[in-house]
Amino acid sequence: MDTIYNFLADYVNVLLWDYFLTYGLLFAGLYFSIRFGFPQVTRMWEAFKQVFGKLFKKDASQEGSMSSFQALATAIAAQVGTGNVAGVATAILGGGPGAIFWMWVSAFLGMGTIFNEAILAQVYRMRDRNKGDLVGGPAFYLSKGVGSNALAKFFSVSLIVALGFIGNMVQSNSIASALTTAFAIPEWVTGLLVAVAAILIFAGGMKRIASFAEFVVPIMALVYIVASLVILFLFRDNVVPAFKMIFVGAFTPQAAIGGIAGASVRAAVQKGVARGLFSNEAGMGSTPHAHAVAHVDHPVQQGLAAMVGVFIDTVIVCSATALIILVTESYLDPALKGAQVTQAAFSIAFGGGGSVLLAICLTFFAFTTIIGWYYFGESNIKYLFGTKGVLPYQILVAIFIFLGALQEVDIVWMLADTFNALMVIPNLFGLFYLSNQVKGILEDYDRCKLEGRIFYDYDVK
Repeated sequence: MDTIYNFLADYVNVLLWDYFLTYGLLFAGLYFSIRFGFPQVTRMWEAFKQVFGKLFKKDASQEGSMSSFQALATAIAAQVGTGNVAGVATAILGGGPGAIFWMWVSAFLGMGTIFNEAILAQVYRMRDRNKGDLVGGPAFYLSKGVGSNALAKFFSVSLIVALGFIGNMVQSNSIASALTTAFAIPEWVTGLLVAVAAILIFAGGMKRIASFAEFVVPIMALVYIVASLVILFLFRDNVVPAFKMIFVGAFTPQAAIGGIAGASVRAAVQKGVARGLFSNEAGMGSTPHAHAVAHVDHPVQQGLAAMVGVFIDTVIVCSATALIILVTESYLDPALKGAQVTQAAFSIAFGGGGSVLLAICLTFFAFTTIIGWYYFGESNIKYLFGTKGVLPYQILVAIFIFLGALQEVDIVWMLADTFNALMVIPNLFGLFYLSNQVKGILEDYDRCKLEGRIFYDYDVK
């Protein structure tokens, strides 16, 4: 087992994440941003209106679909997870404060990629033959658009393993660790409760998942953001110096300080870009499964909504974590790692209650990610096996959730990184291959707007 772990850690994941995918996803984001006229700049106001313009109106959906906001909430449920708490801290410790600047860069460019993904997911979707629910994602645009069943199946298997099984083990382990630390709850109790709660939501299908995400995600994000703003207010004298550390560190090598290792500019770029991309999932092929089933008049509308998801995840939530770590100087304790650094920031600001508050936030972050990742896996189960594969998949996911809570196994975390990387490769190929079609769909959208109508002739099988 140690041999496998070392091989993955020293060779496979270093090659995939530190080089190929970090810079490959960054290049993809730059290419798609240029190709589509930088929609994250030229269309961002329209994107916010698409998401929040109907906030106090009924955002309509049709039978077997989600509303645009429900689809976005489901995507954000998966995007906002333990990486927003532990991953940001790890990026700062490994790459210095400057890593946060490059995290923002990756988010900016990632909006161009996820814009592409969401549009393709809308176009290449279908209805399952049993319930009539819409289903879609990279496997569908790889098979129907690119014409490669082999790539589609490779992607599906990689995602099911990466997110549905291994990824959800990691998330349940994070919940168990947080609740054990804060409330001394035994890991097996947490694992059982999380597995039961999850399967009750799974069993309700798309409708229950959408309702859960629509209700929980805004509250979850709001609580964390408000708590972060309070910390920033309490340490307001350190806010400007924190931003200075970020911008200076992005282009200047950093000396070792407290828990932060001496970091080169290259380390800042790698850690920041990797953290941003892993957190917002742009280009990974995960969130298109949610955006595929949104009921909108034109695919571009959901592409706009998808960009807002990246903004919320990285620019708001990840930035909140980074700033509270820097202003409270929780990074100065060299004994702290990952989520412990963020936990220390909350404790410095709020005393003993801070640790409890973060544990609650982390639990909701991880649990909503479990629900989102389950749903993404279910879409690929339907692609591979049809609806008959859904019940066995639900049972297996529940088992993995329970087992993941029992103990942290380093090889499991390493395998999660490996399979996450493997699913990116066919997805990126499909995005590049079909980008001309997306360009045409964007032009159609602009024509429709000039004509005073928003309509796209869907051909949903």
